[in-house]
Amino acid sequence: MRLIVMLLSFVVSAHVWAGELAKPTGKVILTMSGKIENTNESGKALLDIASLEKLGTVSFQTTSPWYNGRTTFTGISLQKLMDYVGAKGTIVKITALNDYTTLIPLSDFKKYNVILALKIDGEYMRIRDKGPLFVVYPYDSLPELNTQIYYSRSAWQVSKMDIE
Repeated sequence: MRLIVMLLSFVVSAHVWAGELAKPTGKVILTMSGKIENTNESGKALLDIASLEKLGTVSFQTTSPWYNGRTTFTGISLQKLMDYVGAKGTIVKITALNDYTTLIPLSDFKKYNVILALKIDGEYMRIRDKGPLFVVYPYDSLPELNTQIYYSRSAWQVSKMDIE
């Protein structure tokens, strides 16, 4: 009986993210579009801070070109976010509030444990402080991440993601 309950729990949890996502109740800070299967408005996934944080947060410390010393970033695993929206492409086009764009291979998210940071040193990131969302690689984890390629993929003030 216990095995049946465990299997049913797995099946139910596996389908939680399928199809229609819950609509955000707070201010939308991220709009996702393109090749995604799970949406909540006209083929898009609109997300607020609460809907992002429901996915669970992770933190790591790293140095970066934008801050002095080691900084603690807390955010959502971008791999988990892509799974949540059912991303089926190979590239994500990130657009910032100032219209800066960058292209990131979806494979980076799993390979490097990239996060979409909401907090820096425990505080929510404000727009004037590179927030509300910042794509952050764990730069100190591998020497290859300390290059212009990965720095240019690290967009801040992220507002849109289009899966291609």
